[in-house]
Amino acid sequence: MHVILAGKLDNSARSTISEIFVDGFYQWLKYFSKDKQKLSRAFAHMYNLDVFYVAKLDGNIAGIAALNDGTSLTVKLDKKEMQKHLGFFRGWFAYKMLGHEFMDKQYPFDMIPGMGYVEFVATAPSYRGKGAATAIIEHFFSLPHFNEYVLEVADTNENAVHLYEKLGFHEFKRMEMKNKKQSGVNFLMYMKAQCK
Repeated sequence: MHVILAGKLDNSARSTISEIFVDGFYQWLKYFSKDKQKLSRAFAHMYNLDVFYVAKLDGNIAGIAALNDGTSLTVKLDKKEMQKHLGFFRGWFAYKMLGHEFMDKQYPFDMIPGMGYVEFVATAPSYRGKGAATAIIEHFFSLPHFNEYVLEVADTNENAVHLYEKLGFHEFKRMEMKNKKQSGVNFLMYMKAQCK
């Protein structure tokens, strides 16, 4: 497994990154469209490839994750691009809802120098269980300008919680969700790990 900054790949990698993102977060994205290909095209523009990393196996992108220090956006939605792929009203609604979640979200802790925020961890379906997410996070631990890592995960995503615990993350805060029935999530857990 080889981990590389997505910005070092050609721009065509965006479509694969987007497909993996949509598949990984489809539970929350399907409200905007049940068509995964349409969603992938709608989101392909938004990734800041200077903070996204990919795990490659057999020459293919097997997994993705972002690592941000809080000084730039991880994703930036374009309303016109969303409307182009999802339709005028649904695209506008997706832009408003996800723009608030992705670009304006305030975390219940302060980002401090040396802290890296891990986001959007997802693995391609055909590579699940082969260590892509582990490889990316272990790569994050090797980066010299971070000494602490934080992430957010749904309490119901038990596989992810177990993986993060195995990698040394521990819960330090949780926020109760207001729309539990709609989202299928009881709490957002915030987990932290020290540099190894």
